[in-house]
Amino acid sequence: MKPVSRAISWAVLGLLLAGWLGAAPSRAEDAPAPQSCEVPDYLLSSESALPKVADAVKGGHPLDILVIGSRSSTITASEASAYPARLQAALKEKLPAVTVNLSVELQVKKTAEEAAGTFAKLMEVKKPTLVIWQTGTVDAMRSVDPDDFRAAVEQGVAALQNAGADVVLMNMQYSPRTETMISVPPYIDNMRVVAQSHDVPLFDRFAIMHQWNDTGDFDLFSATHGIELAKRVHDCLGRALSKFVFDAAHLGPPQQN
Repeated sequence: MKPVSRAISWAVLGLLLAGWLGAAPSRAEDAPAPQSCEVPDYLLSSESALPKVADAVKGGHPLDILVIGSRSSTITASEASAYPARLQAALKEKLPAVTVNLSVELQVKKTAEEAAGTFAKLMEVKKPTLVIWQTGTVDAMRSVDPDDFRAAVEQGVAALQNAGADVVLMNMQYSPRTETMISVPPYIDNMRVVAQSHDVPLFDRFAIMHQWNDTGDFDLFSATHGIELAKRVHDCLGRALSKFVFDAAHLGPPQQN
């Protein structure tokens, strides 16, 4: 990345990356209802399984989920509409006989290495069945060496698995407004390598949102998206993630969200 790109402030990039999570509602004509938010099957399939999730559900035990995320896992003043809460609601619909508990651990402005260093202690406290680790954005913004990023993600995944949890990796959100500012492909590729080497599912949020933007389901370029559009995007992400988890755990035929 060129030096001028490194000089871009956190404030500017943060606003661009999370601009569609804006706190101020837009006019109705600025945020039309999407035609759909369907996801191609190939983006929601994984050869890696979630055996501990399957055991908990089939054994009638609570399903405890921990989302380790960043600012993009929240919506300003609307926690119930953010994708973790929508994931929990969708899983409860799919698994009515199971207690689904979900908590969110924000790692704001932390690189993968910084976040991974907290996992041992975090797992002792939370003891989740499933950890969904959302990472990559901060490392891309800071131009962390991709090899160092991969090593940090490997360290983090190993720590989570050694603590007894299933793991789902989630990459960064897609933002057409930042494509010329930060280079995300090396980080996405390295997350895919780690997922394959550690046999954990990768929820490709970047590709899914890119698909929605390309098909016109959501306009992720506009600087004035508004909270209502953010809610719809998060709801779609939560429902897509619930299907991804449900299928990776081989819990039965997919159900309607």
